[in-house]
Amino acid sequence: MQSPYRQDTFPPAIFAILLSCAGIFVLGGMTSLGRFASDLALWTYLPYFRFWQPLTYGFVHADWAHLAFNMFALWMFGRSLEYRWGTGRFAFYYLFCVLGGALGQFSLSFVTGEPLPPMVGASGGVFGVLLAFGMTFPNQRIVLLMPPIPMKAKYMVLLFGLLELYLGVTGRQTGVAHFAHLGGMVFGLMLLLYWRSKEPRRRF
Repeated sequence: MQSPYRQDTFPPAIFAILLSCAGIFVLGGMTSLGRFASDLALWTYLPYFRFWQPLTYGFVHADWAHLAFNMFALWMFGRSLEYRWGTGRFAFYYLFCVLGGALGQFSLSFVTGEPLPPMVGASGGVFGVLLAFGMTFPNQRIVLLMPPIPMKAKYMVLLFGLLELYLGVTGRQTGVAHFAHLGGMVFGLMLLLYWRSKEPRRRF
């Protein structure tokens, strides 16, 4: 499906996500940040879990740097997808990947047998978008910030996926929900393959 929006306009779904994340961040700063974030964050400790948290955690961020990095990545890789797919399909895909990130976090909690700290951030959805970009535009050249070398999108996705798996398994980088990132990518892959099976002639 081709989006009806010209590529010189701001994609509506991405604009809505950016506005929602920024608004929640500002609102959290204007009220009791601890209580506000606690209600929307994802808790794997069941007494604090609420049914809305597998989606709302993706709209809450810990600080300005966390918010800015996720929203920049979403805009950088997501806008081409929304132009290609259309707003409705992109929004569904993004939220599906956010749910995948939540499931990844719950899976880690189940394996370790311990509740994890509350999780916030759009990274599960963003990593799903990153995967979709690599599958849709595999030969698009990307220049990473670290290291600043050009590479094709498909190799960038593979690099990020392997890095997240390594860091998640070894625990070398604490305080980051690596399995939520992987969950977003896995859910994104499943949805892309499902769409491809339903539309065998469609090229993602």
